[in-house]
Amino acid sequence: MKSLSILALLSIASSLACSGSASSSKGELRSSLSRNLTPVVDSADAAQLAKDNLAFACDLHARLRAGNTGNFIFSQTSISLALAMLYGGAAGDTAAQMATALHFTLSADRLHSAFNALDLALAQAPSSAGADAFELQLANSTWVQKGLHYLPAYLDLLATNYGAGLFTEDFATAPETARLDINQWVSDETKQMIAQLFGPGTIDSVVRLVLVNAVYFHGAWSVPFSSPTTTGIFHAPAGDVSVPMMTNSKTNAELWSGPGYKAASLDYAGGTTSMILVVPDAGAFDSFEEGLSASSLGDILSSASLSSGVVTMPSFKFDTASPLGDILKDLGMTYAFDPSLADLSGIDGQRDLCVGLAIHKAVISVDEKGTTASAATGVTVVGLSLDPQPPAVLVVDRPFLFFIRHNPTGAIVFQGRVVAPSR
Repeated sequence: MKSLSILALLSIASSLACSGSASSSKGELRSSLSRNLTPVVDSADAAQLAKDNLAFACDLHARLRAGNTGNFIFSQTSISLALAMLYGGAAGDTAAQMATALHFTLSADRLHSAFNALDLALAQAPSSAGADAFELQLANSTWVQKGLHYLPAYLDLLATNYGAGLFTEDFATAPETARLDINQWVSDETKQMIAQLFGPGTIDSVVRLVLVNAVYFHGAWSVPFSSPTTTGIFHAPAGDVSVPMMTNSKTNAELWSGPGYKAASLDYAGGTTSMILVVPDAGAFDSFEEGLSASSLGDILSSASLSSGVVTMPSFKFDTASPLGDILKDLGMTYAFDPSLADLSGIDGQRDLCVGLAIHKAVISVDEKGTTASAATGVTVVGLSLDPQPPAVLVVDRPFLFFIRHNPTGAIVFQGRVVAPSR
C-alpha cells in the first residue's frame, strides 16, 4: 500500500484549481508572472515535504484532541498552504519559528516549489472516474487593504507557486463588507459547505491582509455500500448507542492489522484516493491516540494489506471549527502574533504587520454513496501602526471619594466618600 498523508485517514484530499483566482468586483492584483505548471522538484524534496507534513498533522491532531472530547476533523494541507503563503512574507526569527512549528525543513525556495508540485499532482483527476464520481479542488486567495504597499517579490511568489493574486478590499472603512466578500469566496470554493469562515467581528478596521485556502472533495466509493442503511450498535465511550450502519455484500476494502489496531482502506472512484480507517483495540482508543506519532502513523499508513475484505461502518456527518492561534503559539510560532517581535517584512518591506487571527473550519459527510468534505483556513494580518491601544483601567477596590459636578458651571452638586460600599 502506498504511504498516505493523514488527510487520507480523514478522507480529505486537496487539489489545485487553475492558476487564476476567482474574479472579484473589488479588483484583483496579480503578478505579471504565471503559475509555474512544471516545477522542478526532485524525489527527495517531495518525500521530505510528505514526511514534514505528516509530522505537522500529528502535532495538530494532538492539540485538537486536547480541546475536543468528541468528533473533530481538520485539513493539515489547507492549514499548511495558508501558512506557507504567510511564511513567504516572514523573515528573521519570525520565519525561523514558523519553520519549526510547521515542520518546514526545506529551504524556502524548495519548499514553495514542493508545495506547488504537490498541489499540481493532487489536481490530476483520475482518468477512470466519471465527472460526478470524483472532484478535488483547492484554491488560494489573498485579500489586501486598498492602497497597501506590497513587495513585487512576494506577489510573484504567490502567483508562481500558489496561483493566488491579491483581491483589494477597504478593511479600514468597510471591514464588514470585506468579511462578507471573503466568506462568499470561501462558500463558492467549498460549494456552500462552509458558508462562514470569518464570524462577525473577526474582520475589523486594523486588518491589512487576509490569506485564505479552501478545499473541496467529493468521491464516490469505488464499491458503494448496500442500500438501505441498517441500524447497528456503536460502542461509544459513554455507552452503547444505536447508529445507522453501512454494510456491503461485496468486497470493498483492503484489510490489515498491527500492534493494538486493525485497519482498512476503501477506494474512491478512480483509485487515486482512499479512506483509511484505523480501529484501535477495544478499550485502548485513548492510549492509542495519545501515543500516535508521525513515525507510528507513517508505519500504519505504509503497511501492506493482509487481505481483501468487507467493511461495515457508520455513516456520519459533522463539522469542526478550530481556532489555530493558541495551537500555533503552543507549537512555538509566537513571534508572528507579537506586535513587538513580528517580522513580516517580506510582504511590504517594513516591520509594521503581525498575525491577528488564524482559524480553520472543516466539514465531512460520509454515506453509502461516498464522501463529501470541505475545509478552509484563514489568517488575518493586522497593521501595527493602527492597532488600537488597550484602554487604561482603574480598579476601584479601596475607599474613594466621589463628586457629582455640574460641568457647565463647575458646581459640585453632590460629593462624598465610600469606605465600605453597601446598598
